[in-house]
Amino acid sequence: MTKSRRALLPKYVTLLFLCAAMNVTAQNNMKRNNLLQVNMEERPLSTVKVVEIEFKGGQKGAYHKHPCPVVGYIVEGTCLLQVEGEPAKVLKSGEAFFEPAETPILHFDNYSDSAPLQFIAYYLLHKEEELIELLPKVGK
Repeated sequence: MTKSRRALLPKYVTLLFLCAAMNVTAQNNMKRNNLLQVNMEERPLSTVKVVEIEFKGGQKGAYHKHPCPVVGYIVEGTCLLQVEGEPAKVLKSGEAFFEPAETPILHFDNYSDSAPLQFIAYYLLHKEEELIELLPKVGK
């Protein structure tokens, strides 16, 4: 190594440590909010499909179920969600939800008659081809 390169080595090492320290500081300043934690039965996972869905004011979701677990996030608006066997709940923008596999969804409705509802659904798939199965209305 040449004399000039040896002289620069401590400066490079110092710069490297400063960059690493700045990165740690930046990560320490991050804010994390736990939106949802669900304990699920073990199942294989081969694909995650992420879908953005929009409902118009007053639009109601069909009585349905999914062959896979679904995790979601309300981007805009308010949603009435009721999973069979659970009480209905109103979800607002910024909240997350979970729909278990093979469990009927009694309500997934836009809670507002005028404002739109926008949400992101994460389908946790393992070789399933269909994302949703519409159920006969008798159960609703």
